[in-house]
Amino acid sequence: MKLTELTKGDRAEIIKLHADKALKDRLHSFGVMRGEELTVKGCSIAKQTMEIEVGSTLIAVRADEADKIEVQKI
Repeated sequence: MKLTELTKGDRAEIIKLHADKALKDRLHSFGVMRGEELTVKGCSIAKQTMEIEVGSTLIAVRADEADKIEVQKI
């Protein structure tokens, strides 16, 4: 399941990042990595951006980036 398939309030575990090295490095710097749990805090209109919480960090990700994050709903 992709991150873009979740809705506000959903919790999930990150399974895999299907991204190039630059994006993986950027996401890792925010704590977005395999095995971490996240919570969807909000979505913009038409899910162009999603606000997620990983640990104590709030992150806004674009839809194309969120589409590259494979998760398993908790």
